[in-house]
Amino acid sequence: MEQRHLGRTGLRVSRIGLGTLTWGRDTDEHDAADLLKTFWEAGGTLVDTADVYGDGEAEYLLGRLIEGLVPRRDLVISTKAGSVPDPDVRVDGSRGHLLSALDDSLARLGTDYVDVWHIHSYDPCTPLEETLQALDMAVSSGRARYAGVSNFCGWQLAKAGTWQLAAPGTRTRLAATQLEYSLLQRGVEREVLPAALDLGIGLLPSSPLGRGVLTGKYRNSTPADSRGASEHLAPFVAPYLDETASQIVEAVTTAADGLAVTPLQVALAWVRDRPGVTAPIVGARNAQQLTAALSVEALSLPDEICRALDDVSAPVHRYPDHDWSTL
Repeated sequence: MEQRHLGRTGLRVSRIGLGTLTWGRDTDEHDAADLLKTFWEAGGTLVDTADVYGDGEAEYLLGRLIEGLVPRRDLVISTKAGSVPDPDVRVDGSRGHLLSALDDSLARLGTDYVDVWHIHSYDPCTPLEETLQALDMAVSSGRARYAGVSNFCGWQLAKAGTWQLAAPGTRTRLAATQLEYSLLQRGVEREVLPAALDLGIGLLPSSPLGRGVLTGKYRNSTPADSRGASEHLAPFVAPYLDETASQIVEAVTTAADGLAVTPLQVALAWVRDRPGVTAPIVGARNAQQLTAALSVEALSLPDEICRALDDVSAPVHRYPDHDWSTL
């Protein structure tokens, strides 16, 4: 698998990442082992997790598979901290919580360091400089090699990235940002992606297949074994089952038919090769699904197909997202 630099850093990662959102909950150890082995054998290196995935079970499961199945040195492990299971708070970006969460993640993963450590979400109740100081301390102590943020909007990312660059050698620059990005969700193109490109921050798109909808599996019905049929994941899929999404899925399917490939391959290739994207994070239910996703490695979409998909899925960009002179 082709490797790409993560933002404006020397770290190279596979241009498709493996997500672990369902590990320890819907994905058991046997299936997780198959997924990790399939990914590694295909040349994949970037494995993404978080301390709240499966209430910590995803990290624990990944830790059990490291060394016993795949050498630690062959993986680029990315995890996150800051989300908390309190419905009234939801996020804690305090330095104390973040550093404690990192120590807990390292214990579950069974490793001395993570390659990329993300702040999972912006905390409006904690000064941003305090949150970012946790990143600096994690990197300076060797517990994290690179730092990033997740689910930051445009102004939050720009402020955080600029703050880190203001004191080179003292603060660690942001290497990555992770947000949802697909043909069904192009909101990052308004302000987040321009900020990331300007600051040299690599984008790691989550849900690059539109929460599974872009595979075309929901065109006629909801498969019984799909996330859309799952009691706890159905609300996650539901926003992308409207008429607008249906039109985009049909365009993807038409493109796939014309190229003699699958809708999954078309949708994943489109987001993988967008400007500023380092590696989409793919969450598969089993090794067969992952193999289908990894088969996109050989596909590059023709320019005319990209333009057609761009047009059918184009988000509304008006003032001030676009130059005022174009109004």
